[in-house]
Amino acid sequence: MDFVADNTVNKLILLFVLDKMEIPLTEISILEICSSQNNWINYMDCKDLLYQLLNAKFIYKPNTSNNESRYNITVAGRECLSQFFTKIPASLRNSISKFASENKLHFKRNQEYIGKYYKNIDGSYTVDLRILEPLTTDSIFDISIKTDTRHNAIVACKKWRELAPSIFEHVYAKIIED
Repeated sequence: MDFVADNTVNKLILLFVLDKMEIPLTEISILEICSSQNNWINYMDCKDLLYQLLNAKFIYKPNTSNNESRYNITVAGRECLSQFFTKIPASLRNSISKFASENKLHFKRNQEYIGKYYKNIDGSYTVDLRILEPLTTDSIFDISIKTDTRHNAIVACKKWRELAPSIFEHVYAKIIED
């Protein structure tokens, strides 16, 4: 193993988080989960450990067309975790497992249902709404709408995270299946 004794537990924590979340995560999401929301690993260590785990081939970043890389655990990472997960304190494993079960959908939506807006020259706003393929982060659905106010653009982006799956299903059924 390439683990340095001082960082072993923190590396295992990162592997455990990726395993329990069951979805590829952006670096921002990993830092939010491990550093900002839960204080399991400090921010700078977390960034460094991601790089170390990537070099050790315990995690990987698939190539994506939109330059938004997501980290996922490899088979080697799972094997390592299965042999050494008991080095993570049981209370912390329970905390990570609970967090993952309660927040997985939130992170999935934030990463796969993207809503952005920008102001047009005429003062209106264009809202770009997308659904990304989970593993490749390629766009599988794009729609742009024009709104008259910034407030409406913000509301559209927020609602998109909740409604994207049903909107996509409806449009797909009407266009492809009918």
